[in-house]
Amino acid sequence: MKILPLILITSVISSTVLFGADEPKKGAHATPEEMFKKWDENSDGKLSQAEYVGKKTAAEDEAEFKKLDKDGDGFVTLEEFLAGVGKGKKKK
Repeated sequence: MKILPLILITSVISSTVLFGADEPKKGAHATPEEMFKKWDENSDGKLSQAEYVGKKTAAEDEAEFKKLDKDGDGFVTLEEFLAGVGKGKKKK
């Protein structure tokens, strides 16, 4: 009877690894806060241009980064990011 719990635990672990239990569901969109946190690779609470590049073309990334970096310090804070993302949304 000791084998049944072992099989159950193995099944749960396997399905978690194979099917990505922590991954968002298909069709689910990340919030701006989640996107910021994911892109903030060193978790310092701000995005450097290096962390931001690669989302679009190099020229688009650079131009968009400069627009988001309102204080011109070379970093985009969460507040700057949210303000910039909010302007990009269409109002209904």
